[in-house]
Formats: sequence, C-alpha cells, structure tokens
Amino acid sequence: MKQALAILHFLRDCAEREERAALVTLTDVTGSAARAPGEHMAVAENGRSLGSFSGGCVEVAVIAEAREVLAEGRARHVRYGDGSRYIDIRLPCGGGIDLLFTPAPDRRQIDCAIAVLERREPLTLRLIIDGDLTAARSDEDDRTLWRDTAFIVRHDPVPRLIVMGHGAEPAAMLDIARAYGADVMLLSPQNSLVEDAREKGMSAALLRFVGRVDELVVDSWTAVITLFHDHDWETPLLLQVLEQRPFFVGAMGSLRTHLERQRRLREAGAIPDDIARVVGPVGLIKATRDPRTLALSIMAQVVQAYEAATMSHPHGSIEQHARSERGGSALQSSTIVDVNQTLTADARFDRKEGEAHAQRI
Repeated sequence: MKQALAILHFLRDCAEREERAALVTLTDVTGSAARAPGEHMAVAENGRSLGSFSGGCVEVAVIAEAREVLAEGRARHVRYGDGSRYIDIRLPCGGGIDLLFTPAPDRRQIDCAIAVLERREPLTLRLIIDGDLTAARSDEDDRTLWRDTAFIVRHDPVPRLIVMGHGAEPAAMLDIARAYGADVMLLSPQNSLVEDAREKGMSAALLRFVGRVDELVVDSWTAVITLFHDHDWETPLLLQVLEQRPFFVGAMGSLRTHLERQRRLREAGAIPDDIARVVGPVGLIKATRDPRTLALSIMAQVVQAYEAATMSHPHGSIEQHARSERGGSALQSSTIVDVNQTLTADARFDRKEGEAHAQRI
C-alpha cells in the first residue's frame, strides 16, 4: 500500500508524544471488499486515525474498537460484515473482513520499519495474533499470508518517477505524479523548471551537458520518463537507465521519433533486448498534444506497470487458518482465499489486460 510509510510515521509521532496508538491490519477477505489483505489503519487513543478499509462503512466502528483495545492493552482479531457478531455493521459489497488490532506496537520495530522503507527496500511486518510485531527487510519470496498464528505483510517501496526533459510536459508530469503519491525527481537542462520543482519541495538536478549524470540512480521500483524535444539529451541518459533495470522506461515522441531513438541506442552499443524495453510513444492515450493529458496518460501506464511488477508479492493467494479470539470460537474455518476473487469481472478483465500489456513492454 502507498500509505504504509505514512501510517508508520503516524505511529511513531504518537509514540514521540507519549500517546498510545494501535495498528489495525486487514488479514482476510470473504467475498467482495474495498481493500486487500495487508492494508492498515492507525488509530490514536484520542480517536485520530489514518487509513481506511472501506468507503466509510466500518471506520467509525474500527476506531471505537481500537480505543477499547488500547484501554485493555490486549490484541484482538475481529470480523466485520458477513459472519460478524456485530449484526448492525454491514459492508455494502456484502462481504466480510477480518481485522487484527495491535495495541502500542514496539517503537523500535516501528523505527526499523520506517528505516527499511525510507531506504527504498521491501518491508516485511510479522504480526502475531497475541499482539507482537517485528519488522525486517523482506526476503525475495516474502508475501502477504498467514504462517500459523503470525500474519506476514509485505510492503514494497512506493513507485519513484524520474522525469527527464524540458518544456511544459515535465512540469505537468511532476504535478500528476505527486498527486498520485509517487516519489518524484526531475533532471532537466532548463534552469527555471529545476528551480520551480525545488520550490515545490521536489528533488531536481540541472543537466549541464549531454552525457551521464551522477544523480541518475535507479532501483527496481523506479520508472523513468524522458520528455525531451531536443532528443540529443536522451541517448546517454537512456543507456545509463537501462543498465540499472527500472520497472518501466518510457519516452515521448512520435513513432518516427522512436524509431530514430532506437537507431541511436543501437549505434551507442545498447543491446536489442534493452532497447525493446523503452516504451515509445509513451502513454495510454495516443497522439495527444496537451501536456496534462499526456502526463495523465503516462502516469496511468506507469501505475499499470508497477502493479504488474509487484503483483506477485503482496496480494496473491492468502493462506487462512482457523483462528480464535481470546476466550472465543474460531472466526473462520481453514480455507484458501484467492484475493483475485474479490474483484469484479470488469476488474479481473482489466488486470489481465494489464498483465498482457506489461509482458508486451
């Protein structure tokens, strides 16, 4: 979830004020639901909260329950919706969700979790049903699932978008990416564009010459978009990017421009498989000339690629075991729940289309 880091900061801020807070985690879904397992809310003892599990259907009840958990000092695992003991709380989708309430998680573990995500590394939270929480960098095969009485949650870093270019298009792209919640950075030979980005609190670096630059550092959760009208800037930067394996690379321009781009990359020594990874013309809406429409079109394509790249980790099949509340009966019998089944037919079709698109690029 994109909000994981913000929720962890909420918990740390509460601890710094010596205010108790609870971490609430969605562990299981039956039928349809607005969120997938692994989503969180944070609730302070005064009722302030961050995050949600629905469109406002259960949040008030969750906040009230979290405050009770904090007062009692004991974890709870509670069902809402279908199958819940709370007959007056229903989800409009008709499904059910199980929430694990973890009161006052260990400050050291919260600090560790924040540090992992701020290093742009994948995070695994291990939430024991009795209330213990530990945080660590994820192993390659970690995913969101139950392991006996521990619920494992994997969070990948939020997508980073490196925008390179000049003119109106990069400015529009930065605004759209920030509104989405991506970590953004600008590289541009246009000084006014760089200064404007810095004034808005974004990372930005001025390109002073055609060639490689030290600031262009990419990880597996980074997308790179080139928006140059003067395409001489592109080739050395794209070569540097392709060596670092981002999850998406896109470039602005017509099909003719893209063919010329490919020719330049070949002549510069790029291998065919890497050249083929550069998507051009970039964007889901073809042939648009409006900078904001183009930015929205590109951002949709980037998010689609990010979801495809991370899909195998956080929200695949959720192994669900019989679990009991303290002194109560099991909430649900053992079963295997495929989170994909909670999607509508249209959403499943769209995701399959997204997977196919990701394979093409």
